[in-house]
Amino acid sequence: MTVTLNAALDVTYELGRVTIGDTNRVDRVRECPGGKGLNVARTLDALGEPVLACGLLGGRTGEVIRTGLAATGVRTVFTTIRGESRRTVVLAEPGRTTVVNEPGPTVTSDEWQAFRAGFAEILATSGAGVAVLSGSLPPGVPVDAYAELGRACAAAGIRVVLDADGEPLRHGLAGRPAVVKPNVDELARLRLGDGAPLLAAAQAVRAAGATAVVVSRGPDGLVAVTPDGAWAAVPPVVTGNPTGAGDALVAALARGLAHGSAWPDRLRDGVALSAATVQAEGAGSFDMSTYRALLPRIELSPLTLP
Repeated sequence: MTVTLNAALDVTYELGRVTIGDTNRVDRVRECPGGKGLNVARTLDALGEPVLACGLLGGRTGEVIRTGLAATGVRTVFTTIRGESRRTVVLAEPGRTTVVNEPGPTVTSDEWQAFRAGFAEILATSGAGVAVLSGSLPPGVPVDAYAELGRACAAAGIRVVLDADGEPLRHGLAGRPAVVKPNVDELARLRLGDGAPLLAAAQAVRAAGATAVVVSRGPDGLVAVTPDGAWAAVPPVVTGNPTGAGDALVAALARGLAHGSAWPDRLRDGVALSAATVQAEGAGSFDMSTYRALLPRIELSPLTLP
């Protein structure tokens, strides 16, 4: 299952060049349900994995998101809130992408408690073995929400993949997730092992509660520190829109966790799927033939931990 507490309607403007302070003419507009967890859910669904998406939705934008998800066939159980779900605007130029994120609606205490009650029922009835907790928290949701949800998952025997930033990530480690997936900047903002090299910083995240840490590095692939060893995985050079590439990696990590795949296989799979997403039109989408062609081209190297 995936949890998206700050779902969004992703609006992508494709244009030749963005000029700040001037009028910009858009060549093409695309809209799709977004937010990190929904991107993960749509990717898993495209891979043929059974997935349930849950979270918070509100207002007209929330209804557009709900309708868009229904059209994909992804199963959903959302808690309705009074506030308006947010939009994210992507300005996609050749070779450059600019993202503008709205903060999201304010969630009341009663709405949060309603979600928690629904989440407890989902844990008891969904049959899910893995939960993906990802993305930002809207105003009003407690900063330790991912720790709270993570502990509930653990009590139900469900393993967690956590993909967050800042304080929600720091607090989320207390839920002892099976996998944490920060990017390089998010890892640095945690300031665990402050100033330490990447591998040492990842080990500090493990010491703080994560079983495994996978650090995404954009076009340079990833570095992973796991109970079974450490690796770097690097894709061939690809170009396109990187929006949602990290979510594709999370989808692959969740799938690998659910199926008990060996870590090297999970990492190759994640980098190939992420690279295929970069070459696709929008977040949460990829071309299956591109993904399969990229898979044998991923370079995987073992690393020595300090």
